[in-house]
Amino acid sequence: MRKFAILAISAVLFSFSSAGFAYTETCKPTSNAEIAGLFDRWNAALQTGDPAKVVANYADGSVLLATLSNEPRITRAQKLDYFEHFLAKKPVGTINFRVIEIDCNTAFDTGLYTFALGDGSHVKARYTYTYKWDGSDWHITSHHSSFMPEGQ
Repeated sequence: MRKFAILAISAVLFSFSSAGFAYTETCKPTSNAEIAGLFDRWNAALQTGDPAKVVANYADGSVLLATLSNEPRITRAQKLDYFEHFLAKKPVGTINFRVIEIDCNTAFDTGLYTFALGDGSHVKARYTYTYKWDGSDWHITSHHSSFMPEGQ
């Protein structure tokens, strides 16, 4: 009886996969250079001074945990609000250290960066960006940034 049940389940699973019910995802070919370029794209958007151009890099429902804010930014309006204030500081980011990992239609870039601000000051922070390929472009799904610990 047990063998019959296993055969019956196998037959049902085979029929689903044969009928086109099997899920297959096409993975976008990418490289470390392409993923590294996503930070450059984001940083170039900062240089425009236009918060909407920066926020266009983020996926719907993405999470921004920004260096200079205690508030998680999830909605487009919340991200726009953050970048309106951040862009007033005229930030220019530079990557100091990074590790990139790539998977099927997802990637993460994590490391250390420094922002030169328009007043001559610098902000050193740790960061993690996660990205998702949506079939036509890469978008940030989460972005976490935090100050470096004292004395580092």
